Amino acid sequence: MAAIRVGIIGMGGFAGSHHGAVMGLEERGECRLVCTCDPAMARFAERRAKLAFERRGVRVFDDYVTMLDTCRDELDMVAIPTPVPLHAPMHRAAVERGLAVYLEKPPTLHIGELEAMLEIERQAARLTQVGFNFIIEQARQALKRRILDGEFGKVLTVSFCGLIPRTSAYFGRSNWAARLMMDGRLVLDSCIGNAMAHNLHNILFWCGQDGVLSWGRATGLRAECYRAHDVEGLDTVFFEAETEQKIRIRVAASHACDRDIARYETIECEKATLTVATRGDWEVAFRDGRREAGETDGDALLSRNHEAYYRYLRGEADRPITRLADSRAFVECYDLIYVAAGAIASIPDAFIARSPDAKGGGGEFAAARDLDKVAETFVATGRLPSEQGVPWAVPGGSAGVGDLGRLTEVVEAMMGG
Repeated sequence: MAAIRVGIIGMGGFAGSHHGAVMGLEERGECRLVCTCDPAMARFAERRAKLAFERRGVRVFDDYVTMLDTCRDELDMVAIPTPVPLHAPMHRAAVERGLAVYLEKPPTLHIGELEAMLEIERQAARLTQVGFNFIIEQARQALKRRILDGEFGKVLTVSFCGLIPRTSAYFGRSNWAARLMMDGRLVLDSCIGNAMAHNLHNILFWCGQDGVLSWGRATGLRAECYRAHDVEGLDTVFFEAETEQKIRIRVAASHACDRDIARYETIECEKATLTVATRGDWEVAFRDGRREAGETDGDALLSRNHEAYYRYLRGEADRPITRLADSRAFVECYDLIYVAAGAIASIPDAFIARSPDAKGGGGEFAAARDLDKVAETFVATGRLPSEQGVPWAVPGGSAGVGDLGRLTEVVEAMMGG
């Protein structure tokens, strides 16, 4: 089989993971890295040597447009593991040059920008794959088939609880981290739009009723948004939504903690409750007392997603795992959080415990008091923090898909506040 000819935009950040995955697949004859680029390429001399660019014949550039123009006839696809605000222009540049695109998640966090990207996608010779990696897990797809076959009865509620610590150094890693807007453009970076974007996409996957590779779309939701760190955007969110199929969604996600407390997806059905841990175990608890358990196949997900895209490009698969159009449910739901909440409440210092990173990563943790109990209560009951009488909580609001047109207006008001 022909090796897929790959270009990668970027050397730093998560682009490094793509380079590692592609190098491993190249050793197996699946692909060949033709070129890469980075505006700070001089900083990566050591990494280039470690990745054996000279031996592999990899061409390097300082600018992605120059790379695409120079190498377009030598490439089958380009991977774009760059900051989210750069995705749209880079996707457009690659598609307009006839190249297939592997686009890191999320493709964008602004529904208006996604619709513009989908217009560009209509010109594409090959569909874009978006790197929401967990959908490729065979255990996940097998459970979804059983749901669709009706084994567990109707899906009632799908929830996610994820409390994952991040220090102030994490938010200072780039100029767009935890920002609402930059240079007049929406950014909307947050815990659920970045580190836990996979999990929101997974939750909507469980809600999809039109086949294994389908995603449920929220029609409306209510939300409360918070920040414990000194950031412009949110680091903590609670929201409850309803899909077109009347499935209830509940999500509690935060970086305002000092230890990894929970990260699991729960699918409550009429006859059973399914629990799926991120990179862990899954369990089915039937109402009649039976239990079934197994392990998720969460290893080497990035490499496996690259392989899946290569199979599509070779004509061995009829579609990418997650197409750009499949991201619409994610972006719509995500944007509704902001419109519904209407504001981001800063948690008062009296309710935050701050501590340095003992592992030497720099910065400090900001942990909201009793966040684990608040999150677990919300996921179990649907009572938002303000409805639980939490002393640091502030009521949010609600919104429907028809309100998405107010997104920019609402975010600008958040900036003014």
